[in-house]
Amino acid sequence: MSTTAELLKGAAELFPDEVVTSAHVRHLDLPFGAGRFALITLDNGFDHTKPTTFGPQSLANLNAAIDQVEQEAIAGSIVGAGITGKPFIFAVGADLKGVELLKKHDEALAIGKGGHDVFKRLSALAVPTFAYYNGAAMGGGVEVGLHCTYRTVSKAIPAFSLPEVFLGLVPGWGGCALLPNLIGAERAVSVIIENSLNQNRQLKGKQVFELGIADAIFEGADFLEQSLLWTAKVLGGETEVVRAEVDRGEAWDAAVAKGRSIADSKVHGAAPAAYRALDIIAAAKDGDVQAGFDAEDTALADLIMGGELRSGIYAFNLVQKRAKRPAGAPDKSLARPVTKVGVVGAGLMASQLALLFLRRLEVPVVLTDIDQERVDKGVGYVHAEIQKLLGKGRINQDKANRLTALVTGVLDKAEGFADADFIIEAVFEEMSVKQTVFAEVEAVAPAHAILATNTSSLSVSEMASKLQHPERVVGFHFFNPVAILPLLEIVRGEQTDEASLATAFGVARKLKKTAVLTKDAPAFVVNRILTRFMGEIQNVIDEGTPVVTAEKAIEPLGLPMSPLVLLELVGPAIGLHVSETLNRAFPERFTVSPNLAAVVKAGKRGFYVYDSGKPELDPEVAALLVQGDVVLTEQQVRDRVLDAVAQEIGLMLEEGVVAEAQDIDLCLITGAGWPFHLGGITPYLDREGISERVNGKKFLAPGVASVPA
Repeated sequence: MSTTAELLKGAAELFPDEVVTSAHVRHLDLPFGAGRFALITLDNGFDHTKPTTFGPQSLANLNAAIDQVEQEAIAGSIVGAGITGKPFIFAVGADLKGVELLKKHDEALAIGKGGHDVFKRLSALAVPTFAYYNGAAMGGGVEVGLHCTYRTVSKAIPAFSLPEVFLGLVPGWGGCALLPNLIGAERAVSVIIENSLNQNRQLKGKQVFELGIADAIFEGADFLEQSLLWTAKVLGGETEVVRAEVDRGEAWDAAVAKGRSIADSKVHGAAPAAYRALDIIAAAKDGDVQAGFDAEDTALADLIMGGELRSGIYAFNLVQKRAKRPAGAPDKSLARPVTKVGVVGAGLMASQLALLFLRRLEVPVVLTDIDQERVDKGVGYVHAEIQKLLGKGRINQDKANRLTALVTGVLDKAEGFADADFIIEAVFEEMSVKQTVFAEVEAVAPAHAILATNTSSLSVSEMASKLQHPERVVGFHFFNPVAILPLLEIVRGEQTDEASLATAFGVARKLKKTAVLTKDAPAFVVNRILTRFMGEIQNVIDEGTPVVTAEKAIEPLGLPMSPLVLLELVGPAIGLHVSETLNRAFPERFTVSPNLAAVVKAGKRGFYVYDSGKPELDPEVAALLVQGDVVLTEQQVRDRVLDAVAQEIGLMLEEGVVAEAQDIDLCLITGAGWPFHLGGITPYLDREGISERVNGKKFLAPGVASVPA
């Protein structure tokens, strides 16, 4: 047994592959008399929805296939070897389920070394090797191809990436060492750092080719056939592969510096993965690939034992698994069909909702408002957005025409809603206004219609309390921008029945939203946590801490934006309104900042101006601030804010606002953009000892988002 095989066998004893990938070798006679060719196909069964991954046993299977190909190459019975995947999926990298089980640094080191030892055998074969990226390729799936001599890519590939930094790892099987030496440091930094930290942005097939990762690109329908024809021409000398020379001078250093700037702007030094990856890329400038592999092994092992990676995997599982099986969701069979949607309101939020329902459900959507001008503006917004989609090639002319015809606007609710199955209001955030709207809608809507509210903080039960049929009212709280943020808080009122709730979840699935069931509690989940978080920031400012100190105190969390920039995005008036709502519900914990009230009264859109290109405190806002004389340090501010958040989450779980802490984290990740390396928030609070300091216990069980005991 080879050393590599022994290493993989030992690793397999630590954890079995969740789904084992096989590596089949078949032989082909290449066109044009080019000779006999060995093709390795990665596969994990007939279910094409299950991605092909690399755990220890899967790597062992690939290693055994390479054993066979190696002997054939030495014997001279093949002229080349290739590797491809099953239909639509090439391979998506390491088996993360297994990584979660690792307890020791040397165990993690073995996984890194095992992957390297297998993959680099492809580049060591006595014949040229080819990777045929026929479908989705991520992480180790991309890296196995980088070890080949040549690569082709399908135009139809929907997703290609090195997402490790996004999760809290580095591309550890050759990505950091090989990619910059193939396409240059600047492009490699874009793929490894910038794309990962921009919510794991994916490349399409065309981009993979344009970046120089692939040497040729072919249509998806006959991709493998065309790749093999191209392979024959390369081996026969008819086609020469010419690659751009890599700049190993100042451009390399500048690219690494740019990467550090990107990492600083995204995680503010709070998560180590991006910086470890950049260190390896910087060292790869001298072309010593083996030294790069060794550095990848060490970085991989260090990060696997770190909290950020465990939090990243935890967050990944929340988004990929828990989001698809919402806790507390009723039986799908109870859901009623939705063949027409009504939207009360025609402002920006209502218009965004109308567009979303139209695109995802492709059923008639009708908007109403208090006057024709507003109605026309709302319908016009939807029509304009459809034209934008057409212009970008996202939809064709036939679909644009069909969608345009499906959206209408009326003043008379009876005319618009008499045959609607699902009616959602997005009017002014005032209880009396919403109660009036629902009373008007109930009077004209069919008996089976769901009445949904997009309220961000008001009681769904109170909103429904004056209706004849309160059981069909449900909270349907979207997050702005509606088209981008995945979260949809589905709020069950005191009298909401199972059929209405099931229909709401069914609609959420069709809208492709991450639905989380919440109790009808003030501000539900995200807004309650963010308001407590923001409230403490505003409190320390009101008490005397400088704005810049309060803002910088939160930077180590690596949040997507600072608290006051977030307030500007939400809108100070909305922030004030939600804080007032929560102050009425929980006056002992939620305050109403007099300085925020002054900013809203003055009509200011935020605390900052951007005349210099970066946020600076608006002098007019500074003049409005009335502060005390209590000045806290950054650490004191951070402790106070995080203690408040930990307390609030603990209380929310006691109240049963959601089923588990995992739902809190899922909401913050998908509704507020909180980073994967925090795991939302509760893994971070556990890791830093804040949960126990405030609540006397951790939020998550040992081994959940942490190294197993």
